[in-house]
Amino acid sequence: MFSPEKIRNIAIIAHIDHGKTTLLDSLLRQSNIFRENQHVPDRVMDSYDQEKERGITIFAKHTSLYFLDDETKEEYKINVIDTPGHADFSGEVERILGMVNSVLLLVDAQDGPMPQTRFVLSKSLKMGLRPIVVLNKIDRPHANPDGVLDKTFDLFTELGATDDQLDFRYCYASGLSGFAMHHLSEKSTDMKPLFELIVSAVPAPQGKLDNPFLMHAATISYDDYVGRQACGRILDGTIHKGDSIIHIDEHGTESRCTVTRIEGYLGLEKVEMNEAGVGDIVCISGIPEITIGDTLCDPKKIVRLPRIKLDEPTVSVDFTVNNSPFVGQDGKHVTMNKIRQRLEKEKKANISLRITESQDEQDKITVAGRGELHLSVLIEAMRREDFEFSVSKPQVIIKEIDGVKHEPIERVHIEVPEEYSGTVIEELSKRRGEMQHLHTNEHGITSIEFLIPMRGLMGYRNDFLTVTRGLGILTSVFEDFAPWKGAIPSRHRGVLISICPGKTNGYACFNLQDRGVLFTSPGDDVYEGMVVGENSRENDLVVNVIKGKQLTNVRASGSDENIILTPARRFTLEQAIDYIQDDELIEVTPHFIRMRKRLLTENERKRKGK
Repeated sequence: MFSPEKIRNIAIIAHIDHGKTTLLDSLLRQSNIFRENQHVPDRVMDSYDQEKERGITIFAKHTSLYFLDDETKEEYKINVIDTPGHADFSGEVERILGMVNSVLLLVDAQDGPMPQTRFVLSKSLKMGLRPIVVLNKIDRPHANPDGVLDKTFDLFTELGATDDQLDFRYCYASGLSGFAMHHLSEKSTDMKPLFELIVSAVPAPQGKLDNPFLMHAATISYDDYVGRQACGRILDGTIHKGDSIIHIDEHGTESRCTVTRIEGYLGLEKVEMNEAGVGDIVCISGIPEITIGDTLCDPKKIVRLPRIKLDEPTVSVDFTVNNSPFVGQDGKHVTMNKIRQRLEKEKKANISLRITESQDEQDKITVAGRGELHLSVLIEAMRREDFEFSVSKPQVIIKEIDGVKHEPIERVHIEVPEEYSGTVIEELSKRRGEMQHLHTNEHGITSIEFLIPMRGLMGYRNDFLTVTRGLGILTSVFEDFAPWKGAIPSRHRGVLISICPGKTNGYACFNLQDRGVLFTSPGDDVYEGMVVGENSRENDLVVNVIKGKQLTNVRASGSDENIILTPARRFTLEQAIDYIQDDELIEVTPHFIRMRKRLLTENERKRKGK
């Protein structure tokens, strides 16, 4: 067990894609915790399959590295936490900051501070941490590390950093090439300068080994064999397997529990420990009802620590049983009981989601989160576990403040080639956006910043990619709740709706191409009420996509035309969530994402319209 003076606890925070996970790869490889013949994949900390596919970090991960100081010959244990950069997973970031003594703030040496840089930095400054700034990717062609350093200092000032925090330490690095340096004039060799900076600039954990045990549950994990596990940093004393401890919940209720397992981290592995002490980041099993913010302490000295405050959800969707004609053809788990059990399990480990059951409707569960991506990660995880269900259009969560209706506002940062900027500004202004900043650089790239209601962004990302020919970058971060901004225009075009069940026919698709864009290809199974395309006009249109050509015995090379079909537009889960309207649902199954009307028959829809 390391003494507290030789332990350093640090989190890596940054905007999405600024290189957190890649930098951590280099630190892991150079700390000699892998065997020489061990295969280590790139972005090794992003172990969850959706993280690998999306190229983003979704869950915060812990690891431990060792660094031997050549001069003093003393070995240090560095506990590093890789945090998500996306604002939708801010719940993860907030809780992690309570476990560490400092943060490495990564800033891209070309792009400079971005919306999520601002978000994660403001959280850490409010918690009184002194960040270490790492100017990453200094080997990029247009990198401007000194200019970016000035911008970062300005951001610290803008966010109200104290004099102590403004006097931050910094270094230059390339996570991909695996080197760091204190000054740009130095030779780039390895990560040693960053290791040295962490050891010298990060304060050692407070607390003494001979004090009574004390720990805050900062995150919760769930294990099928031992149940809930409390993860956090030990603030005082030591703990041993088999010890009796006191658990204090949010109501102040005290209960005695026995520690059944203690797990720490070594490299990428979770390792079982017999004892742990001050400064160690561990997972403790044996407390069945533990939740985030609870206190664990020694029975001889009972201390109640302050609760961890989580930001509120801003958007919700309704999960309902799939009642389409194709129900049960693809998924194993289709009943409300199965869906409810799965969401209850999620609730135990993922505290930033709010899951509530409807009192009026038996087969509806509302799940609220920090954004559409936050919710789509859960939906995607469930469909991969063979669940089948329907999802409604996301709704923003409205708050009543002093009798006035308030809605969530997002700060949107956009980078587009200059020729597309006018169209983007016009559309966002229609969606009640207020422009805060506009700048075009020497490369003809326009940076725009807007404050816009979250409702205004829903359904816009697909249009944005089309309008900017895929060359635009749009990122958003929750700003605050503000008074309701009024009506916002919805989808411009109506949809094509199948009139009957069957298999899509190529001839029918060919004849419908003039009416709009199709979402189905010949041979696809469809049913009545399923959305099969987008109409070229504003109204919804009922169409027959299974009607074949009338066959006769007469054949003529001139009159039998060739059928040339435009490829169908396919939707990802996020695109479908963005696309649908209030009277539509997404049918989610392990292998299909279908859009449909809530009321499947034309008669029902007409009756409802009246």
